[in-house]
Amino acid sequence: MLKPGDAAPPFDLPCALDDKLSRLSLASIRSEMLVLFFYPHDFSFICPTEVIGFHKAQAAFKAEQTSIVGISVDDAETHRRWARELGGLGYPLLADEGGKVARAFGVFDDSENVALRATFILDAKRTILYAVASPINVGRSVHETLRVVQALRSGKLCPADWNPDSDADTPDAKH
Repeated sequence: MLKPGDAAPPFDLPCALDDKLSRLSLASIRSEMLVLFFYPHDFSFICPTEVIGFHKAQAAFKAEQTSIVGISVDDAETHRRWARELGGLGYPLLADEGGKVARAFGVFDDSENVALRATFILDAKRTILYAVASPINVGRSVHETLRVVQALRSGKLCPADWNPDSDADTPDAKH
């Protein structure tokens, strides 16, 4: 699995966004930060809780100048149908059929032929700032992902359970 400090591998993949099919490349995403989250499959039990959670939190991520992109091994048409069933999503779902991008990030589960639940936070140069993976049966916390984005953007030392409202006495530091 790639780690903080590594360059994110470039990609250009089919995607579903706003009930349309398109393509999206890493180079075309213009935001200060990017949350790239891998998940196993559309139309599954845990994945919609995460996908909808990121959709509901979009305004908070946008306030942090952070884009959101989801990626799984499903094809773009399946993403489009699933997003429609979920009531629509405001960010793209990328189709990594065959798992080439998941493999490049080191998060492909060969035994299940799907991506792990993995989250990468990238800076404007698309260097990985944060990386975490979970077993397929454990969903990630969208709230925790947002907290990490806020902590990274703060440039401060951020202890466990830090949040933006409690950092009055947090020293500025990079290490």
